[in-house]
Amino acid sequence: MEHLNQPFIVTFLSILLCIAAVNPSLALQKPSNQNQTMTYIESSCQGTRFPDLCIRCLARFSNSTIDGPQHLAHIALSVSLLRALKTRAYLVKVAKELEEFKNDRVYLTVQDCVMQLNDSVEQLCQSIKELRRINKSTIIDDNLLWHISNVETWVSTALTDASYCVQSFPGTNMSKRTATIKFKAQNVAEVTSNALNLFHRYASSYHVAARATMKP
Repeated sequence: MEHLNQPFIVTFLSILLCIAAVNPSLALQKPSNQNQTMTYIESSCQGTRFPDLCIRCLARFSNSTIDGPQHLAHIALSVSLLRALKTRAYLVKVAKELEEFKNDRVYLTVQDCVMQLNDSVEQLCQSIKELRRINKSTIIDDNLLWHISNVETWVSTALTDASYCVQSFPGTNMSKRTATIKFKAQNVAEVTSNALNLFHRYASSYHVAARATMKP
């Protein structure tokens, strides 16, 4: 299990580094109109690829105030990060159970998925930190657009990593454990896809404003 120690340490450190980025503003703890917040969540999720999943993931935040598209994108990315962390922890557990079958294809595939989810965790963590930097900027310039591009690139990469894990288990004729792994990885990919879409919607206003500013 020595080969899993380093990824485990990397992920553990990522958790510690991300706590500060995730916890402070997941939901503003002040009185809110729950119906209004829920309507806002449902409306925002309609433009995502998996709207029902999007609504289910974000509905638990409806009793708190969501302060606009940036805040909603932050929450969605944080939910995606937590899903990725939980799925990776499950994969590490499965890899340990399969350790005696080191040459087995499923074991090797799970091991590869652990690395992919490691990358997803790191990319999502970086994107959340970068999103907070965008929120602090008051000027629409190349520097701001660079931060936006970073988030889009990192979340897209996290989505690709999770999707690669899903594609590592083709077909439907598989064991219950393998099906569970595929389902969990698929869930991470879908939640991340939704988060990316919500961020795109938030960032689009900056892209429009930037184009208007750059007109001769």
